[in-house]
Amino acid sequence: MDLASVSEAATAGNVARLHDETVRHHGDAQAIEYHGQTMTHEDLQAESSRVAGGFADLGIEPGDVVLQYLPNCPQYLIGALGAFKAGAIVSPVNPQYRKRELTYQLTDTEAAAVLTHVALEPYLEEALAEIGWDPVVVSVETDSDDALAFEDVRGEETFVERDDEDVALLPYTSGTTGQPKGVELTHRNFRAQTFAVLSQERELDDEDVRSLVWLPLYHITGFTHTAWQPLIRGGSVYLRSAANWDGDTAMALIEDEGITHYVGVTAMYVDMINSERFGEFDLTSLESAGEGGAKMSVAVQKEFEETAGVEMSEGYGLTETNGATHTQSGSTFGLKHGTIGQPLRMTEAKIVDESGERVDIGEEGELLVRGPQVMKGYHDMPEATEAAFTEDGFFRTGDVARRDADNYYEIVDRKKHMINSAGYNIYPSELEELLAEHEAVAEGAVVGIPDERRNEVPKAYVVTVPNVEPGVDVTADEIQEYFLDNVASYKHPREVEFIDELPRTTSGKIQKYKLEDGDESEAE
Repeated sequence: MDLASVSEAATAGNVARLHDETVRHHGDAQAIEYHGQTMTHEDLQAESSRVAGGFADLGIEPGDVVLQYLPNCPQYLIGALGAFKAGAIVSPVNPQYRKRELTYQLTDTEAAAVLTHVALEPYLEEALAEIGWDPVVVSVETDSDDALAFEDVRGEETFVERDDEDVALLPYTSGTTGQPKGVELTHRNFRAQTFAVLSQERELDDEDVRSLVWLPLYHITGFTHTAWQPLIRGGSVYLRSAANWDGDTAMALIEDEGITHYVGVTAMYVDMINSERFGEFDLTSLESAGEGGAKMSVAVQKEFEETAGVEMSEGYGLTETNGATHTQSGSTFGLKHGTIGQPLRMTEAKIVDESGERVDIGEEGELLVRGPQVMKGYHDMPEATEAAFTEDGFFRTGDVARRDADNYYEIVDRKKHMINSAGYNIYPSELEELLAEHEAVAEGAVVGIPDERRNEVPKAYVVTVPNVEPGVDVTADEIQEYFLDNVASYKHPREVEFIDELPRTTSGKIQKYKLEDGDESEAE
């Protein structure tokens, strides 16, 4: 869909208008594929409009919150678009959440309704028993008397207009540290992020776009970039459940369906290149292979590119920015490995020191961003909102970055992950990048641990590649010597521990606080 063809009605108010515009141009084209089931854009428009009417019949009013506690499935997208059209706020929930996390989000949002799945109903029931009201429960494939079947929630086709500054999406920060915060993303935020992609140069016809959605839809990258934007463009999304991730299956699907766009987290690419079958699949249909969620290993990036025959583009964004603020795709001088590219044309970015002054090119500091995709604020947290922004409206990302003379940015590390060892600043990502280049290492993570003399020192957690036995084929001493041969001695990890896998959120972020606390169990 050409940006110039977007009607005036779609450039303000309820962001769901954008899909109505898509239908004018691409109504008969496939919109969703899910294990052989398909739906056109016209079908998606009609179904979501009737779901909006069904929500209204159930008493869901404009501004009410609808929690979406679902795995990746067509009903997720139909329900979200239907909620937007009903004027409701969609609050995505990690489907791996259980009673404690669910109770928190139910209570914090004061949800009027929950859209869930039969497999998740038992966990939802436990959480509902903890709160003081009964939200409407709508469930996919349910046979329970306590929930309404999603298929039955239909009414007259409905569309409620909203103001630009009304909240459309209320995701919660992933909670790698501390209590999650509700992030208020407005209809204007969504529209701005959508137009950022629609306005880019494109070689493919809109209807030829086929996006593989294996990232969880509750996550901002999964929803905004791998699903929403391809749909609004007029393309098709291929939905698969994040809980059933398999690298070989993903590569086979790319080959069989001619997938053109794929965004994954680093762990997904690691799984693919470590597969014994990597190189057997034809991945040349890919026009775009992207990574988000955590810093990509250059070694992994290069290996995937060499075998798959497609350039990988690393981007950067946050829940608070509704996705991307920086991208290598479309950057002036093309891809630069190890960077996140340049700011989107609508985004201002700067790097500042502790006093808030801009630093020189090549120097490190905190990355600040400002643009129309940046959140309205944190839900019911005015103090946190105020602290998150500078006086001139820049959002404090909490990430340490630097930029080069061509205005390409590089994320050095999270500000709070920086290790201060005897006055030296050590950024774990530098050591993790080096670790990933070791032939015996599949992936690793570096955290700071207490040290009486140096305040804290680095410790490396290492996952070895298949068929390499820790302590036999590679030892902790060998890993330490490898660091000492390649970086300044004050940076080398004083301890090395081999583990089976790194604890992660389902969006792929390493839960470093679990490593710092000595809990290497699998992420919930």
